[in-house]
Amino acid sequence: MKLDRKVISWALYDWANSAYATTVMVALFPIMLKSFWAKDLDPTESTAKLGLVSSLSCIVVALTAPILGAIADRAGGRKLFLAIFTLLGVVSTALMANAPEGHWQYACLLFLLGTIGFSGGLSFYDSLLLNVADDSKIDFVSGFGYALGYIGGAILMTVNVLMLTRPELFGLDDANHAARWSFISVALWWLVFSVPLFLFVPEKIAHKNTIPRAIKEGLTELFNIVRDIRRYKPVMIFLLAYWFYIDGVDTIIRMATDYGMSLGLSSADLVTAILLTNYIGFPSAILYGWLGQKYGPRLGIYFGIVVYILITTFAAFMSTPLHFYILAGVVGLVQGGLQALSRSYYARLVPAGKQAEFFGLYNMLGKFAAFLGPLLVGYGAVFAREMGASVDRASRYGILSVMVLFLTGIILFSMVRPDKVER
Repeated sequence: MKLDRKVISWALYDWANSAYATTVMVALFPIMLKSFWAKDLDPTESTAKLGLVSSLSCIVVALTAPILGAIADRAGGRKLFLAIFTLLGVVSTALMANAPEGHWQYACLLFLLGTIGFSGGLSFYDSLLLNVADDSKIDFVSGFGYALGYIGGAILMTVNVLMLTRPELFGLDDANHAARWSFISVALWWLVFSVPLFLFVPEKIAHKNTIPRAIKEGLTELFNIVRDIRRYKPVMIFLLAYWFYIDGVDTIIRMATDYGMSLGLSSADLVTAILLTNYIGFPSAILYGWLGQKYGPRLGIYFGIVVYILITTFAAFMSTPLHFYILAGVVGLVQGGLQALSRSYYARLVPAGKQAEFFGLYNMLGKFAAFLGPLLVGYGAVFAREMGASVDRASRYGILSVMVLFLTGIILFSMVRPDKVER
């Protein structure tokens, strides 16, 4: 397929914002929180703080998404809202560079705002896909965006790792100085590579309503979807299963670095492992999708959840950098594939003629994901600590609690009967 300017411009936003997900959300912020901003706190307490902030960001985005989405769809303004969330994320990320040592409250506030900016903008970015590709090209263009996201995030993070490990090559004083400049590099990367989307991606507005009317129509539609879904039991059960197991997936992504630090692994080992996940993730997602097409998505979803159950179990007993590298590699093998097959399986379940409505609910549930898991990890560790467990053992209990999400998810998924779907 020929890639025109608007397709490349749209996909470059994934390249842009993935720098935040990879460098800040997964790696740098958890490391800086535990070793710099909250170094005087008990390690289990800093884990709880990270879990709480991650959960809050998901809740805020999920609660506001239906209203903002209704305004954007019916009154226009997808690019405007995307710009607002992008600037919120960029400015918050840049300010992290100057957060003082020991001021974990300020750092967590910036992380909360930055993550809201990142997550809140995704729904508006996704909605612009239909403006750059028709039905015959949408799968390829969507995949192209994901591909640029994997590569873009990995490239900048590789540079950031070099900055942290060899600061003298960049004229920096030490790793702490490099960490601060890494936050700035992410903010600039996100800002600069977002510009093509706002310049060259068109925005089509089907019906331009007033904002009050747009909110009313959007909330009415959401109510109707929730009301109607009770008629489609397989869809309802799958969405519940998806909510649990994808919460576990997102929790592993968000909390892995903090957990590794609680076990005493070095920052260099943790960051290298995260890079390994990203570089393995791209080709693995493509292979996983091919296997799902050949053998069916249901088998692939079962396989992915079982692997995550094994990952969680392995994580609770790991103790060396090699163990963490193995863990990162296995996560890279199944992470993108499980997400992709879940979406395609859901597409087979939704009633004919209601795809857009039901995918709106699917995406909303995706935003609610990763609010329970971080709380389980953080406060599970705190509870174990209060019961007399050591820091190391408490952290292991915390990460093991994520098993509840995967086990619940796979049990519910086994109850989905696609042959019972009303068409």
